[in-house]
Amino acid sequence: MRSMYVVAHPEATHHVEKVVGGWHDSRLTAAGRRAAAAIARTLRARIPEGTEVEVVSSDLWRARETAEEIAGVFGVVPVLDRRLREKSYGEAEGRPQEWLDRRFVPPPADGDRMGHHEGVRGAESRGECARRVHAAMDDILGRTRTHQIVVTHGFALTFVVTAWIKMPYESLGSVSFRAPSGSITELREDDFFHNRQVVSLGATGHLG
Repeated sequence: MRSMYVVAHPEATHHVEKVVGGWHDSRLTAAGRRAAAAIARTLRARIPEGTEVEVVSSDLWRARETAEEIAGVFGVVPVLDRRLREKSYGEAEGRPQEWLDRRFVPPPADGDRMGHHEGVRGAESRGECARRVHAAMDDILGRTRTHQIVVTHGFALTFVVTAWIKMPYESLGSVSFRAPSGSITELREDDFFHNRQVVSLGATGHLG
């Protein structure tokens, strides 16, 4: 059996400062660091001792700090992969959220939702984010591990899950898997039928 645990990094400074995240390289807050420790303890309790564990993370600091806390309890070094970053919001990053809200052009209900431009210079499209996260997942899933932990961001997490269930790019235009900051999503593949499950999505019980 193969298990993957997808962690959405916990509270970071851009959350409390009410500025746009994306590739803005915010750090965990004190509350975020406590949540990261709770995530690490939960995963250590859930994954059997003596099992080979791989931790792969976005390279942005808020995810990296979370991954380092988790990796520490398993005695491994996290692998950093910039393809697991949050969707880029271009020139909006680090600016007040209301600055982005005034300029944001929402996608159409139908049509080219993946290629839609949101009206902010330098921002990624949904499709660009999806393609790089799927490429990262191709590499992660190409490695033989029974337990893998992936640390990423709220928007990007959707595409970690869609890659897991092998959803084709053409079907990604409207899908959304919502997972709160600090949550754990558990994915599992059995070794008989090789079916892939979403066992839990965005669980936060460990945060107390």
